[in-house]
Amino acid sequence: MSTNYNYTKLMFFTTMMMSSLFSVSSLSFINMWMGMEVNLISFIPLMINNSNSLSSESMMKYFLIQSLSSANFLLSSIILISMNKWFAHFNWMNFFIFFIMNISLLMKMGAAPFHFWFPKTMKGLSWMNCLILSTWQKIIPMIILSYCYLTMVLTFFIILSVILGSLMGFNQTSLQMILAYSSISHIGWMLVTMMINMNMWLLYFLTYSFLTSILMMMFNFMKIFHLIQIFSSKPSTYINYFIFLNLLSLGGLPPFLGFLPKWLTINFLILNKFYFMNFILIISSLINLFFYLRIMYSFLMMNYYEIKFNKIILNKINLMIIMSFMSLFGLIFFSILYL
Repeated sequence: MSTNYNYTKLMFFTTMMMSSLFSVSSLSFINMWMGMEVNLISFIPLMINNSNSLSSESMMKYFLIQSLSSANFLLSSIILISMNKWFAHFNWMNFFIFFIMNISLLMKMGAAPFHFWFPKTMKGLSWMNCLILSTWQKIIPMIILSYCYLTMVLTFFIILSVILGSLMGFNQTSLQMILAYSSISHIGWMLVTMMINMNMWLLYFLTYSFLTSILMMMFNFMKIFHLIQIFSSKPSTYINYFIFLNLLSLGGLPPFLGFLPKWLTINFLILNKFYFMNFILIISSLINLFFYLRIMYSFLMMNYYEIKFNKIILNKINLMIIMSFMSLFGLIFFSILYL
């Protein structure tokens, strides 16, 4: 029974990856929509978790939001195709169609102000499903949005995403909620890099996926979902310190690896005189770093009840420690290579 169950999950996982590649490599909006639908149908069975009663609620929320945004995307695509010579001129009708298309794609990836479903969906998932939702499921809407984005519209949603993603991370005790709002903030940064250059977007996305993978895999191995569980597991020696240092790397603190894509993005914005956008992005990153540092300060300076029987199997965490060293010293390594 369990073997068939694992094979079924493997089949859906393979279908999800292949549908993403199909959608990204398509030249037609209809084919992209078909790939998105297969991706949705493949990911929903992966969200099943019998040990968590909230997984079915998360599945329903995810299905409703994705179906609504896919329907809007399909409607705008059909109207766009049916129009004659839509590419020969730009009028208010084209602007309205592209606006609906942009809104539907931003809703699919969970950008603000359409982000309300994202933290609630993350709350009911396992860590591995949270990792897929935060990284792989953003590829299709990001790539499609790079074909049809409206600069002024996207700029508004970028500013809103980085501000709300930073401010709503305050006073969160759930690690899933903290990483969900961090993901919303990083969506704003990824949209900026997408407007600049797709190679820079790829660098940012890979760096973000790498750092998020380290944190979520550590949380999965340690079976922790709340900050109090980290605070009460002080006997686990150096592992907690790796978690906090990776959080600082995710926030973009130099000299960690997470600072590299933000550094390149800030440099480009300064060179092209986007000072206001740069100011908003930097302030939002400082807010993120503030509550990451506040978590680390609370762990180091305050006393908590320690759980003596919470022992971690260290042979499972060795890979995570190696990846953490890459995260912490990656920027220095790349700087040496550049020299």
